[in-house]
Amino acid sequence: MDNHTKSLAVSNIIARDCYCIKVGVEIMFHIEEELKKLPSKPGVYLMHDDTDEIIYVGKAVSLRNRVRQYFQSSRNKTAKIEKMVSKIARFEYIVTDSELEALVLECNLIKEHRPRYNTMLKDDKGYPYIRITVNEDFPRIMMARTMKKDKSRYFGPYTSMGAVKDIIELVQKLFQLRTCNRVLPRDIGKERPCLNYHIKQCNAPCQGYVSKEEYGASIGQIIDLLNGKCDDILHTLQQKMEEASENLEFEEAIKYRELIRSVKHIAQKQKMTDGSMEDRDIIACSVDGQDAVVQVFFVREGKLIGRDHFHLNVAVGDQTKTIMTSFIKQFYAGTPFVPRELLLQTPIEDEEVIEAWLSEKRGKKVTIRVPKKGEKERLVDLAKKNADMVLEQDRERIKREERKTIGALKQIEQWIGVSNVKRIEAFDISNISGFESVGSMVVYENGKPKRNDYRKFKIKWVKGANDYASMEEVLTRRFVHGLEEREQKKKEGEDTTFGSFTVFPDLIMMDGGRGQVNIAISVLEQLGLHIPVCGMVKDDNHRTRGLYYNNVEIPIDRHSEGFHLITRIQDEAHRFAIEYHRSLRNKGSVHSILDDIKGIGPTRRKALMRHFENLEQIKEASVEELKQIDGMNEASAKAVVEFFSKNGTKR
Repeated sequence: MDNHTKSLAVSNIIARDCYCIKVGVEIMFHIEEELKKLPSKPGVYLMHDDTDEIIYVGKAVSLRNRVRQYFQSSRNKTAKIEKMVSKIARFEYIVTDSELEALVLECNLIKEHRPRYNTMLKDDKGYPYIRITVNEDFPRIMMARTMKKDKSRYFGPYTSMGAVKDIIELVQKLFQLRTCNRVLPRDIGKERPCLNYHIKQCNAPCQGYVSKEEYGASIGQIIDLLNGKCDDILHTLQQKMEEASENLEFEEAIKYRELIRSVKHIAQKQKMTDGSMEDRDIIACSVDGQDAVVQVFFVREGKLIGRDHFHLNVAVGDQTKTIMTSFIKQFYAGTPFVPRELLLQTPIEDEEVIEAWLSEKRGKKVTIRVPKKGEKERLVDLAKKNADMVLEQDRERIKREERKTIGALKQIEQWIGVSNVKRIEAFDISNISGFESVGSMVVYENGKPKRNDYRKFKIKWVKGANDYASMEEVLTRRFVHGLEEREQKKKEGEDTTFGSFTVFPDLIMMDGGRGQVNIAISVLEQLGLHIPVCGMVKDDNHRTRGLYYNNVEIPIDRHSEGFHLITRIQDEAHRFAIEYHRSLRNKGSVHSILDDIKGIGPTRRKALMRHFENLEQIKEASVEELKQIDGMNEASAKAVVEFFSKNGTKR
């Protein structure tokens, strides 16, 4: 899309590329989620990298099937495609009414953006057009490579060169049009008619055998055909094909059958390009309650080169024309480029004033139109369809989010018999080589992670691997800290409902069963706090199987949203602890005492930890006991004993 169409100064409009929310320079886009939203309709898709550059443009008969193929494992992908897929950060798409429209739009977008992973033609060759020289008294029909401002009528571009040649040949035969370059009516009667007249493929306007009006009527029928009104011609060809078949003239019948195919192919009139070669914006709006989406198609020099859509917060009952008026004012106030024409879905308020404002801004006349028929109306309809689709998919996304968050919380409340759960805190303990432990606290509010309130704890009071004692320390430090902060804020007259420690949870979830739950209840009782505590119980395969609450294990539906939320919380608590482990390792803060023993490397250290339950047993082991361990010889066994003896830890 042109850079000037990207410049916006819109305060209350959230600008969005297709299915991707931009926040500053960060782009939040979940490919797996967006793949599920793809429609099974023809269209064009655009792949973006992490810098938001368009790296590939393609077309599809079914967007759902085609785009999903890129992200599926397959041996059939070329090295180029594999590399391209690895760079995809997000994708967007435009829905069209036919594959042919998608192909032409793809061509326009590739020429506009020149994506690095698209195959580019060196000569920039395009698709062919059909040109009718309507500026002549006796027009001709011919093929053209480009559109020019020569007062001729252009149709296309078309995707099949053969079909274009066939249709030109077809209409010349059916309507007996001239193919010569004679200037008529100036040259009428100056020369003999050509061979085409004698073989009945031209009605010889060069001899005055047909009037300008009769010839013009034939041109009108041809224009109808190229505009998609082909029923009469198809009916005639069908009759001729059947007659030839009945007369056993099979070659003739096949010829008419191929002509029918050519007519049908050409009749798929393109809405993606028109012959005016003008700059225009097509704008349509979709409204649902307090949500609205405005879709803008950008047509430059007659070609649809891109689009954007914008979300607006509106009041319930706002009319479409009011929303469109507000959008146009804000959008074109912030963009330096104003096209010659705006095609709108509905009339707007203060249309004359806005036209005058836009004309002054552009420096030339700007026209605002609401098309009622023809290609312009179909373009507006296409913009409306895309706006409807965006709004519908966002509505479905919001509903899914509510089911995964608020709906899941409601299920958990029902399972354990509590109410008004908004904030959940989950705790986990992890050991590093069995010698030092860390704790994690993750926070979920309204079913979503609140990462600013996450906290990590390096265990200080507990020696060795004791998960229960470590959990008691973490919970005590968390709530004592919270009580102290509350008291301090009260003294200073500050609000105690803000802050990661001063705000207490409505539900505590422990990564474990009865033991962990009882530890939490004990800490809360000592501090005089009354907060429900629930355990997340796992089976022998380390998968969540149920909840432990009030000394009862509650089975839960593994296909429910509540179960999925519990799993996410459990995994998040564990992930946060593991990341803390890694950071400590990278800083060298966590160091096993066995690493200080000469001759004890990673392999022997692991062997010692597998054989003995804890560090105290290693300290008490004799040389003979240590020699029994795989990989330990007499020298290494003596080194362990001597190390602990010298450091005063050997009894």
